[in-house]
Amino acid sequence: MEINGSVYNSGNISQRNVDAEGQTSVLSSNLFLDHVGEVTLTLNSDGLSWKSLYSLDNDGSTCLGIKFLPRMATKMATKLKFSDIYAVEIIDSDVIQESDLPLAAECFVGNESHDSGMNHFMVHTFQKSKSQPCLWSLAVYKFGNKDLQTCQMWVNKINDSLSKEVGRPKNLLVFVHPMSGKGNGRRIWETVAPIFSRAKINTKVIVTQRAGHAFDVMTSATNEELNSYDGVLAVGGDGFFNEILNGFLSSRHKAPFPRIPSDFFDALGNNSNPLVNDPNGADSESHNNIERTNDGSHIEDQIENPLPNQRLRLGIIPAGSTDAIVICTTGARDPITSALHIVLGKKLCLDVAQVVRWKTTSTSKIEPRVRYAASFAGYGFYGDVITESEKYRWMGPKNYDYAGTKVFLKHRSYEAEVGYLEVESEKDSSILDGSRMFSRVRSLKRKKSERIICRANCDVCNTKPVYSSTRIPPAISSPEARWLKSKGRFLSVGAAIMSNRNERAPDGLVADAHLSDGFLHLLLIKDCPHALYLWHLTQLARKGGNPLNFDFVEHHKTPAFTFTSIGKESIWNLDGELFQAHKLSAQVFRGLICLFASGPEV
Repeated sequence: MEINGSVYNSGNISQRNVDAEGQTSVLSSNLFLDHVGEVTLTLNSDGLSWKSLYSLDNDGSTCLGIKFLPRMATKMATKLKFSDIYAVEIIDSDVIQESDLPLAAECFVGNESHDSGMNHFMVHTFQKSKSQPCLWSLAVYKFGNKDLQTCQMWVNKINDSLSKEVGRPKNLLVFVHPMSGKGNGRRIWETVAPIFSRAKINTKVIVTQRAGHAFDVMTSATNEELNSYDGVLAVGGDGFFNEILNGFLSSRHKAPFPRIPSDFFDALGNNSNPLVNDPNGADSESHNNIERTNDGSHIEDQIENPLPNQRLRLGIIPAGSTDAIVICTTGARDPITSALHIVLGKKLCLDVAQVVRWKTTSTSKIEPRVRYAASFAGYGFYGDVITESEKYRWMGPKNYDYAGTKVFLKHRSYEAEVGYLEVESEKDSSILDGSRMFSRVRSLKRKKSERIICRANCDVCNTKPVYSSTRIPPAISSPEARWLKSKGRFLSVGAAIMSNRNERAPDGLVADAHLSDGFLHLLLIKDCPHALYLWHLTQLARKGGNPLNFDFVEHHKTPAFTFTSIGKESIWNLDGELFQAHKLSAQVFRGLICLFASGPEV
């Protein structure tokens, strides 16, 4: 929505006044605002405010005998915070667009046009949708005065205040996936690029030429090169963001591999491997695994930029088929909204799962490979859908619906063993009877009223972790941590690091999963009749549904899990990227990366 304006009058200028609320103003003068009329514009310490000079008994704005008041005349005071302004600029009167209400504008000024020869400046901000507060649209307030120096003075003063806003980016590295979604990645970037230009943000744009292009650029970039940027943006979908994430973390996240249960370790038969943690050791800090990283080097020798990097943030301009990460972090699947979050310097920390593949197949050698996931890791149904959808990329986003239908009709299940670390919340809620202390079935089912949904300024996520991102999280390294197991045939095995809300699942896989609490939600869907599985899927697709309220569904909140395939195998889906693994382990690092976002609003 745009609020265009035109102004006249030289205006009276005053400085250092105290307004009606007792706030000291830095600057105040009379200007004209389009569709409002003459106002007193005041620059305060935290933003702008204006007060209409029109009164309800003003008889000077009549047309054909009818009194017309400016659209906002009854709003005697209006405010705009600097934290909501992303740009201000002087504009040439020769390129001013005409008002969308020319007749009404003429009535306000007595049928005489005063726009010619006026000088104007525009304040760029945003407006929240009344029905969807998470959806932001561009808004611009146009002020003006016949005195050019007055307009320039206001622009300089506002720019000085904007320069003091903390965390706003000045230099960004932008990766554009031209084939994301419906192949609109380049067009979507061209749509939002003017917002960055207006905010005076320098952007280096790389349009990827092949799969893995962004990964290679991020991996090969030195820390000095990355430090010249305030952030890295992905114009694409969740899979493209995953590629950039892995390129960023693969050579920079210095942390030990996930802790694994003793029998999993013995089955690997690789006691001499210095990269493998000894789960039987009492002092985890004394073992080689704790001191060595993905590439076998010592942690203390290589930490140049500790994570999370509070200055270098990642960002997403949604252009994919699902865009679950954007929906979960901004509340809207909208490029304009995401661009505004970025230029305004919003910041949100995200959990990231470190996933280690120990063996590709049952007969392969042990060759650990690390990947990272920010939203979801899935096996079985989720992996089969991604594999099948790759055959129909030409269909665009509809390829997921088509592939999902084909995979559902085949109704394949896979035998596997899944281990997971027990946490206190499970220990308290999983006691069913005296003969069985712990239950593996439906251990985290809660009433809807008990759910705490992750929102902007979430109390759960804002609780700071007490450990370094390069060390094993305390929930995993604690000697009291206990591994539990579930073995059988599964239609799917999923690990939700966030709720994964999307247009197909409005509440996500787990409605109350949090963005930065240090846990993932393990979802084990056991083999069941076709009709029951369809019922489960329809609950996922329904807002307010209960997809976890089935006996064949296991739900465990945990910081780490292991997986071993038995027999015929599927493939893993990590944020939309394929990952073949016979044996793997995973752990969550709390708030490992920072994103340009503020979280979804209620």
